[in-house]
Amino acid sequence: MKKIRWGVLSTAKIGTEKVIPAMQLGEYCKFTAIASRQLEKAQAAAKRLSIEKAYGSYEELLADCDIDAVYIPLPNHLHVPWAIKALKAGKHVLCEKPIGLNAAEAQELLEASRKFPRLKVMEAFMYRYHPQWQWVKQRVSEGKIGELRTIQFFSSYHKIDPNNIRNKADFGGGGLMDIGCYCISISRFFFGTEPRRVCGIREEDPEMKVDRLTSGILEFASGTSTFTCATQLIPYKRINIFGTRGRIEIDYSGPPDQPCKIWHEDDARIEEIIPEICNQYKIQGDLFSRAVLEDKEVPTPLEDAVANMQVIDALVRSARSGSWENLNQV
Repeated sequence: MKKIRWGVLSTAKIGTEKVIPAMQLGEYCKFTAIASRQLEKAQAAAKRLSIEKAYGSYEELLADCDIDAVYIPLPNHLHVPWAIKALKAGKHVLCEKPIGLNAAEAQELLEASRKFPRLKVMEAFMYRYHPQWQWVKQRVSEGKIGELRTIQFFSSYHKIDPNNIRNKADFGGGGLMDIGCYCISISRFFFGTEPRRVCGIREEDPEMKVDRLTSGILEFASGTSTFTCATQLIPYKRINIFGTRGRIEIDYSGPPDQPCKIWHEDDARIEEIIPEICNQYKIQGDLFSRAVLEDKEVPTPLEDAVANMQVIDALVRSARSGSWENLNQV
């Protein structure tokens, strides 16, 4: 069975500890090369992950004709520039979220991708491909909780190291970009449309100048979504989805090798569901690779990444102005 030959730009932890090992278990993925700006780091990662080639620059990897696609786990401010360079080098691109620093950057990548219609580009929101989220999406869509009216989302962790990439303002750090983007994406995923307007509140770390506590309200045509994301609180992740006849609650705060818990409540009972353990990064990698092999559309089009960034931008503007921000329907 043919596999897509992958290269990786960067030895970032998300890639070397989570995404690459998972994708290596996939049916359609083979990692051929990894690159770092320091050759020694690339060589060490290649040895640890049993990857054949190590490069001391991203340009060298993109010039490798034995690579079909690249995975980009670089810092946020480098996502779009290197995704465009990868396209120009003839590579398909799977890029970590958020796709860029703002909607303008995301749109720039979208327009660049249209010049290379043969190549696939996708933002790596891996949650969408996990069966647990597909299970919830299906039940919401089937009206199992009645009409969807509101979603409540909380996501937090505790990282105060100023050297951590998530705490560097110039690199696109902060809670909204790192985990708030999930709150927005998931809300849009379940409502199946774009919010009409948003309101945001933001608290910055006085030294690092990144948001450490952000809350938002998204108003959709048929309901609302509220969320809080934080980078200096106890780790916790939970989502509540409320309909006119029931609700679904998801606790996914545990480690990835343990199942999350889902509760489905209606007028008569509360049912606890324990989804099967599986690796969402492996599923994402195989789905993308199959899209390349079969020359089909990727599971989530790049237009979705632009739309998500438009909501993030609007929340930032709202937090600064102290007022609601309207969005153009995408």
